[in-house]
Amino acid sequence: MDARLNYLESPVAGKFLKYLLSAGKSLRESSVPATTQELVALRVSQINGCAACIDMHTKEATRAGESSVRLNLVVAWREATVFTEAERAALELAEEGTRIADGAGGVSDEVWANAAKHYDEDELAVLVGLIAMMNTVNRLNIITRQPAGGYQPGQFG
Repeated sequence: MDARLNYLESPVAGKFLKYLLSAGKSLRESSVPATTQELVALRVSQINGCAACIDMHTKEATRAGESSVRLNLVVAWREATVFTEAERAALELAEEGTRIADGAGGVSDEVWANAAKHYDEDELAVLVGLIAMMNTVNRLNIITRQPAGGYQPGQFG
């Protein structure tokens, strides 16, 4: 499958992607564990069906030390016993923040309060930023039909 748009060859798309990657870098440098960030990115991408991002974040999570068992269970994290309470709160926030159209109220007060038990204000800002950014990147990749499978860990810095 060929992508509809080559981000690296398009000056406008390349510039836009550069800014998105810069925003992502600021999130990665936070106190939210890299594995938690990758689990959140993976779950958002699974919900949206973004194969390119699923490929990327599965590989980046592995690089960050994540196990194949946990990666395979992200899609069914509610029934899995391998995630911490903090990770579960982040995954729940990711789901409600991604499925905004499915729930008339957006992210519920209960889900927010649960996340706030495990993450301070700056860490919540990181999670919110990551969820929003992943939803944006998922949509870019799906619209332009970016292929999956060829991502190399660390490819984008």
